[in-house]
Amino acid sequence: MAVAETPRPATAVAPGANTQTPPTSQAPLPKAATKEVFTAPLKELPTPYTPGVMGARPPTANKETDIAFGAYQRGQYTTAFREATKRLTANPKDAAAMTLLGELYNQGLGIKQDPKKAAEWYRLAAAQGDIHAMASLGLMSIDGRGGPKDLKAGQHWLEQASAKGDATASYNLALILLGTGKEADQARAATLFRKAADGEIGAAQHDLGVLYLQGRGVPKDPAQAAELFRRAADNGDLAGEVEFAILLFNGTGVPKDEVRAARYFLHAASRGNAIAQNRVARLYASGRGIPKNTVEAAAWNLAAAAQGLSDGWLDQNLTDLTPEERTRAERMASERANVK
Repeated sequence: MAVAETPRPATAVAPGANTQTPPTSQAPLPKAATKEVFTAPLKELPTPYTPGVMGARPPTANKETDIAFGAYQRGQYTTAFREATKRLTANPKDAAAMTLLGELYNQGLGIKQDPKKAAEWYRLAAAQGDIHAMASLGLMSIDGRGGPKDLKAGQHWLEQASAKGDATASYNLALILLGTGKEADQARAATLFRKAADGEIGAAQHDLGVLYLQGRGVPKDPAQAAELFRRAADNGDLAGEVEFAILLFNGTGVPKDEVRAARYFLHAASRGNAIAQNRVARLYASGRGIPKNTVEAAAWNLAAAAQGLSDGWLDQNLTDLTPEERTRAERMASERANVK
């Protein structure tokens, strides 16, 4: 996901907040954002070595290295291990092959998972200048995987990887800096988020958008925030998708467009985001952006409630459903709960 990334909660609203009135021009959807997003742990975001990620490729010395990496991308991990090992026999300084072996040991792909061996291979690759190995070493040092926990060393590796252009290292460094609470660090965090955002990392685009919305480390600029949230949504970031929908609905930093906002909310809701499910339920209940449909409203309300996001206003305003409509709504909610 690839390292699977648990969708970060949209920073627009906490469960139970602003749920007593329908979304109207007098009571708009809640605005983004809070500091909550920055309390998340550092992330092992997709890199060129992440299975299934297409596009960027690690530096290769020759065709044989491509064979190893290609096997890895196709899920042929035993072949990838064999080919990478073969490359190192021919060239003991092949950094790309070292990093590939580190990934295999780190994730336990085709071989027994062994963080210590992974760290050893990453360290050897980092000594040859491999930025992905540096970024991985940084996270492992911070987490204490494959060796002693060492926050200072971890940040040092991330600094090196970021300086050499690794977007994921820049993103994680930004998270660390925001955690200090220092104003200067917030400004640098914004710069690092920008580097990661330019690398089309959706999480970075979302988080930089939050800073622009709040005016933290950068001048307050809702239009910039909206554009970053849109890019984050395009890159599959669930929190960014919800934030952009909220700004669209409220006309914050972008022309107000309830119909377009509804489409974003619906897409995020179908991906399992409880806030989006609640927003969609309210839109169906009030006929804002989409045709009024109380059965759909009830179904999405039940789906959100199943995730702990209850809404008293919806509960009160959907009491007129017939038993047959209630059954349909419950069935629809159950089906949606099983969609990942």
